[in-house]
Amino acid sequence: MGLPILFIINHAFKPFTELFAYPPRFFVRQPTFENFKLLFNFSAESGIPLSRYVFNSLFTTILVILFTLLISSLAAFALSKMEFKGKKALDKINTLALMFVPVAVAIPRFFIIVNIGIFNTYWAHIIPLLAMPIGIFLLKQFMDQVPNELLEAAKMDGASNLRIYWSVLLPLVKPALVTVAILTFQASWGNSEGSSLFMDKESIRTLPFYLDTLVAQSGNIVAGAGLSAVAGLIMFLPNLLLFIFLQNKVMNSMAHTGIK
Repeated sequence: MGLPILFIINHAFKPFTELFAYPPRFFVRQPTFENFKLLFNFSAESGIPLSRYVFNSLFTTILVILFTLLISSLAAFALSKMEFKGKKALDKINTLALMFVPVAVAIPRFFIIVNIGIFNTYWAHIIPLLAMPIGIFLLKQFMDQVPNELLEAAKMDGASNLRIYWSVLLPLVKPALVTVAILTFQASWGNSEGSSLFMDKESIRTLPFYLDTLVAQSGNIVAGAGLSAVAGLIMFLPNLLLFIFLQNKVMNSMAHTGIK
């Protein structure tokens, strides 16, 4: 599991001679920052700086995480602790939605985004990612483990459903919330679908799309290899750091998921 991480880090610091060495070298022998300099110089020469793409990615990712946590937790609360008609059907639909990959619904998403008028806006990055069945499923599984007697005691004390959701349930499912936040970050941070399908304004496209097109834009196979290596490290590093800082919560989430 650690070898791919080491390779990504080493690969980004390889000079051109080592990037094209045969047989390929796993570890870098003469580390250099030349690939990073090449990336920043290339972005500076283009019309839109690299910082703009970074801002777009951070802005949309943060909003996606916040909205996803709110929507998923409210939906999980309703499916787990409230009684209403169609509850089981909605739960089954959410479970079935786990089977669909984004590419399978790309065309319906495109028509919906165009028809509701958010084409070429930041919302085209955000709204398609808010429907996250795995987030609802995971949070519901956690909330199912919370005793109903605890909620009944809160109701006897005069707490409303919203108060129970905010003050009782959410603190008890923090590990699941952190896990959903990480999954959402990975889905949003590495997503280039919105930039390629739902907009044609370069100024609101995200970092993954820009990095994916670096090699084609450079027009140089040698330079493109270095840019691609740095792009892989830039896209991977935030995921690694986020997991390292929040790994305890994630492990608690995995442990509780197996408890019956």
